[in-house]
Amino acid sequence: MKFKAIIRAAEEGGYWAEVPALPGCVTQGETKEELELNLREAIEGWLAAGQDELTSTTDEQILELAI
Repeated sequence: MKFKAIIRAAEEGGYWAEVPALPGCVTQGETKEELELNLREAIEGWLAAGQDELTSTTDEQILELAI
């Protein structure tokens, strides 16, 4: 799976980023390397947390399309 993140310089130093495809998925880091590690962790956590919600309803189905 691939996600795009928007990276911005933080006013107090370092960087922060958000993943537009995953609402609320935001993280920060002192360096771009640290930010990338934190982004991977944030995305994995976001997906893991959403997994329970997605599989808890019985009348919904998920269809994944690659375009």
